[in-house]
Amino acid sequence: MSRAALAIVGALAAAPGLAQDQGAPLSAIDWLSQSVAATALAAPPTPLRDEPPVTRDASSPEITVTPLGLPSPDGIGLLAPEVTGLPASLWSTSPESVLVDLVRAERAQSLPALQDLIVTLMLARADPPLGAGGTGALFLARVDKLLDMGALEPAQALLEAAEVKQPEVFRRWFDVSLLTGTEARACAIMVGTPALAPTLPARIFCLPREGDWSAAALTLNTARVLGQITPEEEALLARYLDPDLFEGEPDLPPPERLSPLVYRMREAIGQYLPAAGLPLAFAHADLRPSAAWRNQIEAAERLARAGAISENVLQAVYTARLPAASGGVWDRARAIQRLETALESGAGLDEALPRAWEAMGQAGTEVAFARIYAPALAVAIPPEAAGETGALAFRVALLSPDYEGAALARVAADTGEAFLQGIARGRVAAIVPPDSRAQAVAAAFAPAAQ
Repeated sequence: MSRAALAIVGALAAAPGLAQDQGAPLSAIDWLSQSVAATALAAPPTPLRDEPPVTRDASSPEITVTPLGLPSPDGIGLLAPEVTGLPASLWSTSPESVLVDLVRAERAQSLPALQDLIVTLMLARADPPLGAGGTGALFLARVDKLLDMGALEPAQALLEAAEVKQPEVFRRWFDVSLLTGTEARACAIMVGTPALAPTLPARIFCLPREGDWSAAALTLNTARVLGQITPEEEALLARYLDPDLFEGEPDLPPPERLSPLVYRMREAIGQYLPAAGLPLAFAHADLRPSAAWRNQIEAAERLARAGAISENVLQAVYTARLPAASGGVWDRARAIQRLETALESGAGLDEALPRAWEAMGQAGTEVAFARIYAPALAVAIPPEAAGETGALAFRVALLSPDYEGAALARVAADTGEAFLQGIARGRVAAIVPPDSRAQAVAAAFAPAAQ
């Protein structure tokens, strides 16, 4: 495991003293909607002082049953220790409350390798921590971190590995389903399982999708009379159920707090809110086929920069159709398509590769690009290739998972490449750094730094 991995694992799993004391960390990411309200048990009435216990009939008293020893969801994970290389005791020697604070306080890193490591930690299967209860506080914190990073697909899989019909799990699963366009199953469960106690806006959203528009309208009217929804919720729900009644009226003002449910209902009534300025998770909504291609490209680039989607999704979006304009996203899509044509034909790589690399630099998606095209470039451009094309293909390969193999296969053309080879192999002691930045990198590999 790398030093960066060891540092993060150590901070999360074995250092209670590192918990941040500059204010309490957020209990959940801000955009999570209150899609499901947990049903609170009514407190028993307080008996009058000195009143003797009496009964007025022969019926059996109500008995509350609480299961004991329920397994903690904190041990749930998608990646076994054999896959992650992390021990099963990853969490088990630290208090749950400390781990929850540390996970919530951890900020998403900009380096792709650190992003991948955090996702791996959140998906790791390991023994529950000290003091873990049946609520799964660490499990929920891990899910929230994935959602905060925009990693909806692994978060959804992790939620589905738990008991989806638990209110706090279902609330997150419902929101993820709304953003990925898979809410049909979530709505079916919500409508068919009263024990989940859905909030009224969520229930009204789902009832028409289950074919019961009348029940949705009745629920809205009842909630309006009883004052159980806010005026903003009433205005949005009324337009959602019957948009024709409000044709020609001005759009609703932007919501003060946007949830996935509000986002999807505004989309349904034709008052779409651009996802560009919203939390990263909302960008997944623009990956759906119904979104404009430009929005799909921008969303895929944003998510790829954060390591929140597979690089294959980015490739599929770039090559979905022919660009009909120029500039910005269209030039990047065109550059990728020309590179693919050059790789298929074996001609024009000297021009296509630099343009595609420059385009990916503008989008900040160089690592995703390397993961997609490094294998094909290694076949099309031999490791011994000289010139700018060979040097660029080598640098692309160094950002791919097979960076060490690329370093071993090539004979360094200059001191810069020799230093990069040393970094890829973890051996820089005998290599002279070519510039000041390389000197700073080399210092991290010095024995004293380890």
